[in-house]
Amino acid sequence: MTSSLLKENRETFTVEEIIVVEGKDDTRRLQEVLPVDTIETIGSAINDEILAQISNAQETRGVIVFTDPDFSGEKIRKRIMEEVPDAKHAFLSRDQAAPSRSKGSLGVEHASDEAILEALQKVVTPVRLEDEKLPKIPRQTLMEYGLIAGNGAKARREKLGNLLRIGYTNSKQLEKRLGMFRITPEELAQAMEQVLLEESER
Repeated sequence: MTSSLLKENRETFTVEEIIVVEGKDDTRRLQEVLPVDTIETIGSAINDEILAQISNAQETRGVIVFTDPDFSGEKIRKRIMEEVPDAKHAFLSRDQAAPSRSKGSLGVEHASDEAILEALQKVVTPVRLEDEKLPKIPRQTLMEYGLIAGNGAKARREKLGNLLRIGYTNSKQLEKRLGMFRITPEELAQAMEQVLLEESER
């Protein structure tokens, strides 16, 4: 699919892969251009929890690494390549990632729509929205498991995030994160059984 077709059809499809970026500004910029989910490395000192999320994302949906074209961005790429060697990679040139002001660092967030589409067009897998049959876990179910409100909800979410390798989320993020990693109701039930068992043994 060419970049022009990506641009023309972005209202009718989503991107299968999860895109790894460095921070919130990169996520915001990409989501202005395409319907994507992201994992943010939060700087170059990428930790084991984020690497576990990326590894899980590669298993469930595939991963595209799209970091800044500078020393820190390359450091992150190399670290991910060690852990997830089959991840895909998208690249911007230094000119494409340059800020409009003379001062400032290179970044995905500075790139034009066309530059972003050009970088992604050869590696993304477009999925038509009407074809997506994703597992949906109702918010009511999360409340019944004690994951959203009440005593111990935060601790349960933390344990659940570790078991499912989706990372820690607050109550507002949980529903989206479960969907992003395609967690089924059965997988959630199995993980919650373990969470509640550990809780009862304390």
